[in-house]
Amino acid sequence: MRRERFDEIRAAFAAEIASAETESEVLDIKGRYTGKKRGILQDLMASLREVPAEDRPAFGQAVNALKSELEAGVESALQRVRAVRKAPPAVDVTLPGIPPDLGRVHPITRVRREIEELFIGMGYAIATGPEVEDAYHNFEALNTPADHPSRDIQDTFYISDDALLRTQTSPVQIRTMESRRPPIKIIAPGRVFRRDDDVSHSPMFFQVEGLVVDRGITMAHLKGTLAHFYRALFRREDIELRFRPSYFPFTEPSAETDLTCVICGGSGCAVCKRTGWLEIGGCGMVDPAVFEFVDIDAEEYTGFAFGLGIDRIAMLKYGIDHIRHFFENDARFLEQF
Repeated sequence: MRRERFDEIRAAFAAEIASAETESEVLDIKGRYTGKKRGILQDLMASLREVPAEDRPAFGQAVNALKSELEAGVESALQRVRAVRKAPPAVDVTLPGIPPDLGRVHPITRVRREIEELFIGMGYAIATGPEVEDAYHNFEALNTPADHPSRDIQDTFYISDDALLRTQTSPVQIRTMESRRPPIKIIAPGRVFRRDDDVSHSPMFFQVEGLVVDRGITMAHLKGTLAHFYRALFRREDIELRFRPSYFPFTEPSAETDLTCVICGGSGCAVCKRTGWLEIGGCGMVDPAVFEFVDIDAEEYTGFAFGLGIDRIAMLKYGIDHIRHFFENDARFLEQF
């Protein structure tokens, strides 16, 4: 009977401990079997006085062995439930996935790439130059004398008397003409720096300038090139261009380029100030004085040059009301692109 009692306790314990799912359940089982005040093994030891004297040593050893067995079972069960508690929750594969946050191409970069692709399609090469320029390439070689207002310290970021942050990408045109002979057909996109700050201007912004030098180049080539470019860029065939006489030191004649308002189609709106036209950039025929600086014969070659603001175009294409949005790194703004 005593052996059967041991087997009953062992079987009952094994069944209970196997079904325990939490640490508190395991500890409760431990208390009921091995507890010093109310444990089943304690009751079993209390029955030792009913065992014949000659069998008591063997009985005591059997109780101790059973206790060790039960304690080992408790420890194993504790490890099991604690491991389950620490494990990460199961993944419900029926739930929709959580899409990762993806980066976006900045709107200025998008517009710059589109501009480059359009001009490459027209046979232009892309030229680059330093952002820290010398006064010769930024001003003098572009026919801008020392007393010209644009060279004033209020408009230009000077690093030293002769070094400055370029105010335009036109120096790239000079460097290209210094290193290559006509025919030349390039665009020069990049960052430029001026002391300016309002809704549509900032001290650092992006420009792209174009230069074509060859025999027989005229204003007609210039206007046809820009008309094709703007119609492709804004995907509107009804866009018209007009040239208004202007002045730039490095072009003669010079013109400001106006574009049919891409917002209202020319009917008049707040963006175009009810005129139906948008001022988009400057252009003109390369001044023969500039050719003298780069040793190109103005009697044999003519050329045209133009400049436009990438930031300004991005604002028009995407309906952005302040240039500052481009530089604030607001994820809510950038995620729209």
